[in-house]
Amino acid sequence: MEKALSSGADALILDLEDSVANTAKAVARREVAAFLATRDANVAHFVRVNPVGGDLIEADITAIAGSSPDGLMLPKACGRASIEALAGLCPGVPIIPVATETPDAMFELGSYRSVSSLLAGLTWGAEDLSAVLGASTAREDDGRFTPPYELARSLALFAAHAASLPAIETVYPAFRDITGLRAFARRASRDGFSGMMAIHPSQVLVINECFSPTEGELARAREIVEAFDAHPGVGVVQIGGAMIDAPHLKQARATIARAGEG
Repeated sequence: MEKALSSGADALILDLEDSVANTAKAVARREVAAFLATRDANVAHFVRVNPVGGDLIEADITAIAGSSPDGLMLPKACGRASIEALAGLCPGVPIIPVATETPDAMFELGSYRSVSSLLAGLTWGAEDLSAVLGASTAREDDGRFTPPYELARSLALFAAHAASLPAIETVYPAFRDITGLRAFARRASRDGFSGMMAIHPSQVLVINECFSPTEGELARAREIVEAFDAHPGVGVVQIGGAMIDAPHLKQARATIARAGEG
């Protein structure tokens, strides 16, 4: 956890779920609670608790509630009901659901709109889902997802935007494959994800680079915004022989905001 603080990440996810053996849960809860109590205020601290409905979640919440985490990550989330259940256990703490880890969850993605005020974002995952389905792998040799998991990814992206939430891309497990990570993160940024989870601190620099606008993208965005500012009330402007309308303006403003300028 200390090492992760210096990685350059915007948030840390402190895990009490799959990376912690059942025999080590009690120790992990104490360590996470102690870390939260002395945390760096410049980095958000989320805790990935165990799934609701299981026999571990209440002990997780009891251990960390007094340390006031910045948010919770809910694995095996299954739509609105699971969010309301967790919010009832830990009121006022924003939640990020991992929204695609079971087959049932796929049919509940639209329900996050009704509990968006309880959420800080939405992410997804393929590993648990592929295990439940009995798939030999969720990825092609080049790191891309096979069709069933591309569908899960797309639906999670749509669900996040439908609920006006940040869409957070899943992890790239091969942490030594920097070339593959860069291609994966660039694709996520291109497709409309707001950020991405890292599985190792060494990935953060590349992810931040891929989700930051290039100078060329930023210059183009400024040009579009300036053109509309110079012609208030118009629906379309012409820049460099191309017709630019409201969706381009919205995208340009989002690009500028990602760069911290707006």
